[in-house]
Amino acid sequence: MSSSTELCPCGSKKLFSQCCQPLLNREKTAETPEQLMRSRFTAFSRADAWGYVLKTWHPDNRPAVSEAELAEESRLAKWEKLEIRETKVHGEQGEVTFCAWYRDQTGLHPHIERSQFVRYDGEWVYTTGEFLPYTRAVKTKPNDPCPCGSGKKYKRCCG
Repeated sequence: MSSSTELCPCGSKKLFSQCCQPLLNREKTAETPEQLMRSRFTAFSRADAWGYVLKTWHPDNRPAVSEAELAEESRLAKWEKLEIRETKVHGEQGEVTFCAWYRDQTGLHPHIERSQFVRYDGEWVYTTGEFLPYTRAVKTKPNDPCPCGSGKKYKRCCG
């Protein structure tokens, strides 16, 4: 599927070409912390924009890894779905709480984080994140829709 017709992996329901692609290509910058979070998720999901992930990480907190090292560390996880839970912006600081679902060799897992963002040199950048515990309010039954968002029944997908 070409980027002109595919939906953006960030869950915005917009076309990739009109959503995160211009950010990943550095044709424009994120206007909000949530937009930056969505674009960073998309970079992980597509596994082809590691330079963007590093560039949008505050230099004081950025890990000392190369794009190739980041790609190698991430190769076993396939990021499948992003759910934004809360966004707060206070001037030059922002916070986004999200749940990102990823699949590895052991199955589907949630990654829940409260991420901090600041304006740095006029652009939003990621600074740090606090991992939050996953608590399932209702147990997923075999015939329920799979929480990964595939549209399949849980028993036929991740169950």
